[in-house]
Amino acid sequence: MKILFLDQSGKPGGAELCLIDIAKPYRDNCLVGLFADGDFRTLLEKNHIPVQVLTTQSIQVRKESSFAQGLASIGQLIPLLAKVVQTAREYDLIYANTQKALVVGAIASFLSGRPLVYHLHDILSPEHFSQTNRSIAVTAANRASLVIANSQASKTAFIEAGGRADITTVVYNGFDPKNYQIDASIIHQTRQQLELAGKFVVGHFSRLAPWKGQHILIEALTQCPQEVTAILVGDALFGEQEYVQQLHQQIAKLGLENRVKFLGFRADIPQLMSACDLVAHTSTAAEPFGRVIVEAMLCGKPIIAAKAGGAIELVEHGINGFLSTPGESQELAQIITSCLQEPEKTAIIAHHAQTTASQRFDVKNINQQIAQELLTKQ
Repeated sequence: MKILFLDQSGKPGGAELCLIDIAKPYRDNCLVGLFADGDFRTLLEKNHIPVQVLTTQSIQVRKESSFAQGLASIGQLIPLLAKVVQTAREYDLIYANTQKALVVGAIASFLSGRPLVYHLHDILSPEHFSQTNRSIAVTAANRASLVIANSQASKTAFIEAGGRADITTVVYNGFDPKNYQIDASIIHQTRQQLELAGKFVVGHFSRLAPWKGQHILIEALTQCPQEVTAILVGDALFGEQEYVQQLHQQIAKLGLENRVKFLGFRADIPQLMSACDLVAHTSTAAEPFGRVIVEAMLCGKPIIAAKAGGAIELVEHGINGFLSTPGESQELAQIITSCLQEPEKTAIIAHHAQTTASQRFDVKNINQQIAQELLTKQ
């Protein structure tokens, strides 16, 4: 089967990292078409996955865009659409991995006669998308042969927004457990380099954005013992630099300059996670899946996840991790402190999570599920 994968981003986010794993088995018979150039292209090339940047002009539509703003982008889409249609005729299937890719892919599917598959990585709710964006996404997705939702939460929101239940199935993200087995010497070296010796390190791994809730973790630190330190791994995207400034101001106001480190965007996530004592996921709005949650489990690290969306499907409180009410810094602080003060109990929970996650989210099993679904949609 020859597959044309489409993705709007030049930057490697969660959806893009997922796409790499999905495309690997098809690398001899696929092409990943990107709507922007960047580090994601480099990652695809490193994994020997054919990739082509289909346009150099950014599509000026965002999750909160209005109908008028959407219409204004049509001129940008026409040259891109023509290229996608021409390319699609050389493949058996169009696989749209993001929302903008879905819109282009749906039109290209109609014009080229190729079936469309949409991988839904979002929760289509008012908290995340404008009414216009939700309507466009659902209308386009309903023309697909298959919609793969990355969690039951994503599927439910899609159907509630008007999506077709009969074409929608849930397939969780896949991971290679071997990538999260880090040698103890590397962990020690990482902690030394980051000057974390003697600290209880809470890691936060996501882009710096208000709904990702880094400010909640910072507030929680004021209610934790002094040895609790946080590392924030990730950078601002989509014009969210103002939030980064607010975080620095918050840290200065609370006198936490020596207890919070900004590491920016990093490619060595497994090494950094393994150097932490705990990983915190603090999203204030429902997360579609929560890739960082599974990664922490695979690293053998205890995870505290915000109790909403896909996270509830991944974490069973007190069994394979901990759940905390979104936005509640005091509750988060209490769980962090408990993990610090009860290391044996916390280690048992983390070990259980690592064992079960290695089986439940193994990329080989996940890819088999996707392959079976695709075979029925050719």
